[in-house]
Amino acid sequence: MSDSKVDSVVPSEGWHVLHLFFKIEYGQWALLSKEEQLEAKTSLSALVQQIRATDSTQLLMFGMVSPKADIGFMLLTPDLQVANEMEKKLSQSLGPDVLTPVFGYLSMTERSEYTTSDKEYAESLIRDEGMVEGSEELEAKVGEFRARMEKYLQDRLYPNMPDWPVMCFYPMNKRRGDKHNWYSLGFEERKRLMSGHARIGRQWHGKIRQLITGSTGLDDAEWGVTLFAHDTIDVKGIVYEMRFDPVSAEYADFGEFYIGLQLPLDELFRRVQL
Repeated sequence: MSDSKVDSVVPSEGWHVLHLFFKIEYGQWALLSKEEQLEAKTSLSALVQQIRATDSTQLLMFGMVSPKADIGFMLLTPDLQVANEMEKKLSQSLGPDVLTPVFGYLSMTERSEYTTSDKEYAESLIRDEGMVEGSEELEAKVGEFRARMEKYLQDRLYPNMPDWPVMCFYPMNKRRGDKHNWYSLGFEERKRLMSGHARIGRQWHGKIRQLITGSTGLDDAEWGVTLFAHDTIDVKGIVYEMRFDPVSAEYADFGEFYIGLQLPLDELFRRVQL
């Protein structure tokens, strides 16, 4: 058996994203002595610090709401080997058989294929605002647009996740039914529909931070959707409103929803009564 170093699995762009939700086996936890419980919590604290000190890596922790799960983690890192190692360590961090996985999801940050290009934006300015092709005014507008899109792409591929308290995660697919098949639509029609869908999302700016990650070939659905908010009413509101948009109403299937509260580790321990 070879003992050579395992090759890294680093994407050419973007990060791997792991959502990990666990149930606490309180009966198993109660079998540990007070000293063993303290050692287990200290071990998890040290592991969290180690992960967060890893280059280009983020780890978020949640107290999960409802009996679906007790503790949740969201891990973002460029190297799948690192993600896999951290995942296994987190699952064993409180001791054998204390954390039981109830849901895990692997996806990757990605660019959107429906992003407006510089050329398309310039054409819209000429068509809709009467700007003159080649004019300084047009070039300035396109330059501003290019800078915005570069920041948008950077935020989408290499996001800095917020410390907002409410997190919602759900997987999503596009339908392939006989009547409504997203993949039988032409590219321009899909782009037109997604443009209207995005306009609704922008109305929630300042209330919702959204990360769409791709999981085709990586997990059971095609996308993972992670929402951050200050109040659950905004999560409820944006999902409710989006479902009436044709992209969702006619072409989207939603998976199970998970709600968590982002907490520091000491408060998380208190919340889940460890």
